[in-house]
Amino acid sequence: MNLELILSVAPFDWAAIGTAILCGTIIGVERQLRGKPVGIRTSSLITLGTYIFIAASLFAASHFSGPEKVVTDPSRIIGQVITGIGFLGAGVMLARDGFVLGVTSAATIWALASIGVVIAIGYNLVAIKLSLVVIVVLVGVDVLEDYSQSFTRGVHKKYQSWRGKGKASSD
Repeated sequence: MNLELILSVAPFDWAAIGTAILCGTIIGVERQLRGKPVGIRTSSLITLGTYIFIAASLFAASHFSGPEKVVTDPSRIIGQVITGIGFLGAGVMLARDGFVLGVTSAATIWALASIGVVIAIGYNLVAIKLSLVVIVVLVGVDVLEDYSQSFTRGVHKKYQSWRGKGKASSD
């Protein structure tokens, strides 16, 4: 059997697959090191799965549309991926002792899916840069919260106290 045929993943691209896994890993490592529910495996699979769905829809739109063929619209697939990812994100959120937890993990899941879309439309390097931006946001806000008490007011102060990182307010 031909080695090229065995290694082919057409209509997908090995570089894009590698980029999806890399981007998911970049973000997943940060989440896993913090003990969050969306770690390396989950993050990598979200970016990879999103890439595959979007790339497949783009392939179908370019190869199966025409006067006598079924018309496909890739933007509909993107919309469905966004909806499905929203349900996945909702699954990681929970309420405990009057606090809603997991909102950042849910938002991270959406960001991961958006990075998968960016990869599918052919912007691998941009996707890597966006993954680093997500890391800057996730780590940067924690640094700001540790540096300044102004970032830990209201519900954030109560949450920090609940987690054992600060003193609770009397309000």
